[in-house]
Amino acid sequence: MTIKGSCHCGATQFELEAAPENVTRCTCSLCAKRGALWAYYKSAQVTATSTEDAIYQWKTKTVKHHFCPACGCTTYSESPDWSTGKPDFDNARVGINARLFDDFDLDAVPVVVIDGKNLW
Repeated sequence: MTIKGSCHCGATQFELEAAPENVTRCTCSLCAKRGALWAYYKSAQVTATSTEDAIYQWKTKTVKHHFCPACGCTTYSESPDWSTGKPDFDNARVGINARLFDDFDLDAVPVVVIDGKNLW
């Protein structure tokens, strides 16, 4: 099942090989303010095109948070794999804001909550 999505103005568009098994809600200060639900993929599973793009990095500058400078939508983030609790830069992953998916029922996907407020 191919998933397509875009920011509000369409300047950033993406296509994913498959629907996510779950989405992640992070409680860190940035994610809480952005309101994104993250669907994680390996870089090879994502095709993204942007006519405009901006990046925000904070604290350790480990994660690149992309957003559309035209409409302001949080689009995706590039980060190391944190599944072991430590950053694995050899296995980067892309977190796509699942709220931008077209014709996809987010209520049908489990939400995993990460306590980013207290973890980092």
